[in-house]
Amino acid sequence: MANSEKTKKRILLVDDDPSLQATLTDFLQFEGYDTLCCSSGEEAILSMRPWNPDLVILDMGMPGMGGTGFLDRIVKEDGSTLYPVLVLTARASMASYFADKQIAGFIAKPADPNDLLQEIGRILFENPATPEDVRARAIVGNALVVDPDDTFSSLLAIELARFGFSPDRASSGEEALHIASEQKPDAVAVAGGLAAPVTADALAASLRSLPGMEGLRIAIYGEGRALPADVQQVAAALMEGR
Repeated sequence: MANSEKTKKRILLVDDDPSLQATLTDFLQFEGYDTLCCSSGEEAILSMRPWNPDLVILDMGMPGMGGTGFLDRIVKEDGSTLYPVLVLTARASMASYFADKQIAGFIAKPADPNDLLQEIGRILFENPATPEDVRARAIVGNALVVDPDDTFSSLLAIELARFGFSPDRASSGEEALHIASEQKPDAVAVAGGLAAPVTADALAASLRSLPGMEGLRIAIYGEGRALPADVQQVAAALMEGR
């Protein structure tokens, strides 16, 4: 096996094919890797910081934001990615597209298991494991998004995850209070149009009255929002004073 129990590397597998997920997970776990599967780019963004993988194996043809949308959100200012990415796709023609991208590798499906294992080993050798204390510092904190609009709250949760938060969501003030009392978030984004009895202002006051949450960062945003600009603005507002 490639890894001992003590030195297991974490691989985030992003692919919407259940049979490939099962097959590749069994194969990688047999080889000593710790794996986590996501079926979409959106799910992978939300899982990325808490999991802090040593490698992301990424399919391109998925619903939603897809593989390209996921890559766009994990690219740093210097063009490199937050985590090494091995693109594994049936779209062999995309090899030329990635020629000038800072991904760690590209393999076309169906991949020979030995070739895949060799490429994974090469990438992990060139990108040493992240120490646990560094992994911990990659998480800015827990964030709670409170909005009955599922579309906007989903996008905002994804944006917060990209900033480094581990996000959770609530659709009402009552639900938010229940979650906050148990999880003690570090930041809360609240839709201004929350319905009574727990409106946005009432929720903010109630949250800050909870023990240990007096200085909680809260961003209340209005209705009539334009996507995705306001998603980024709300996320940035919660980052202020970090």
